[in-house]
Amino acid sequence: MEVIDLRPMLAPALSLACGIIVFLVGDRPFWRRFWSLSAATVKLVIVFSMLPGVLQGTVYRYSMIEFTPGIGLGFRVDALGMFFSLVSSTLWLITTFYAIGYMEHEHERARFFGFFALCVSTTVGIAFAENLLTLFLFYEMLTICTYPLVVHEETPEAMAAGRKYLVYTLIGGVFVLLGTAVTYQWAGTLSLAGRGILDISVGTQALTLLFVSFVIGFGVKAAIMPLHGWLPSAMVAPAPVSALLHAVAVVKAGAFGILRIVFCVFGVELLRDLGLGVWLAVAASVTIVTASLIALTQDNFKRRLAYSTISQLSYIVLGAALLTPLAALGAIVHIANQAFQKITMFFVAGAIQRTTGKTNIHEFAGIGFQMPYTMGAFTVAALGFIGVPLTAGFVSKWYLSLGAMESGDWIFVVVLITSSILNAAYWLPIIYMAFFKISPGTHLRIKEAPLLLLLPTLVCAVYVILLGSLAEVPGMPLSLARTAVEYFFGQ
Repeated sequence: MEVIDLRPMLAPALSLACGIIVFLVGDRPFWRRFWSLSAATVKLVIVFSMLPGVLQGTVYRYSMIEFTPGIGLGFRVDALGMFFSLVSSTLWLITTFYAIGYMEHEHERARFFGFFALCVSTTVGIAFAENLLTLFLFYEMLTICTYPLVVHEETPEAMAAGRKYLVYTLIGGVFVLLGTAVTYQWAGTLSLAGRGILDISVGTQALTLLFVSFVIGFGVKAAIMPLHGWLPSAMVAPAPVSALLHAVAVVKAGAFGILRIVFCVFGVELLRDLGLGVWLAVAASVTIVTASLIALTQDNFKRRLAYSTISQLSYIVLGAALLTPLAALGAIVHIANQAFQKITMFFVAGAIQRTTGKTNIHEFAGIGFQMPYTMGAFTVAALGFIGVPLTAGFVSKWYLSLGAMESGDWIFVVVLITSSILNAAYWLPIIYMAFFKISPGTHLRIKEAPLLLLLPTLVCAVYVILLGSLAEVPGMPLSLARTAVEYFFGQ
């Protein structure tokens, strides 16, 4: 059942209004914080208010502008869009608290929080996009809004990273626009409401080229190798921005775009007929393993996190590419699981840097005694990425493995096992160094991060456990992911 409702438009509009207001209040800390936290809270309430209806099969729609017949700006809330928006809205609120503490003595805070809000507005716009044109417009707006955050420090290194980010992502946007135009020409619609709008009669070669165009376009932000080059460079940004890039907005927008192309534009049956799923799965698998191997060599903490993100994002791509219900379930639920695990780690990186000034892993000896709660949160997230039972990461790998077996492609189970081993290889040494190795002269007195940095970190670590241990409880993200999968596979 579809219902016309204002809320799908109101959710992104609220974040947009917040960004404008923050720019207007300027350097007045109380009002900047008030509007940032108020908007984040209200938007989360709006998004959550649609959850019961979506779980029961209701789809909320709102059309704004029709440019030409069949092409316009519209919003549509289905189970997949609701899943992505819930993750981004929840983490926006948590990250706003963290950013207030982290950015306390930084310059240009009004600019930072203004664009921070605009990024989340565009992310929710992507989640609720009713058609490919709306998705493209918000996808490009996200690129523009994140650029000032990447270059926030305004150092030569930051400016170079920003230019690299723009080159990669804008070229990716060109491929998405090309794919969108061709899709309209062939299908006569840009709707994302169905289970595929293209037909094999267009021609195998033409459809293959179209699919490649979309994968390149969205794969840039999803950091599929070799399209990933911008992501490690962007680590010069402040920790809240890194968290936004890796867990909430940019990279997830790319992965989400690939999910929409696979399930809503091409559809499962057409991709099976074309045999394209296996090639996308191979690209994702190469990225998963290669990025993990590179992560092993990184001493800088945030760069190791960056390559871990590149690897983990391709879990979502792999799950979509396998074209089975269980693999798709693993892919969708990993949007949330990876988000909470990764944002915990970036919060930890920022807390360590702000409290001790340390940024390299070889400096972390004994830091678990100095910052026990912070490093305890890191340990939980690390165990999640390894795939230890009762953590969020285990749920993702369980369903992805079942999906690979369901498709008969056991090699991808081997890829997931290899990934878990590599995750253990580059996370466990940090835990050992933090809690079991003490450098001469290290003072073991507790010196935890400030409360505004510590509390959001602990909250996200608790989420990692809840998403793993209570995954099957009704109302948890897994149930919403199942609703999306049931629709895409006609179950």
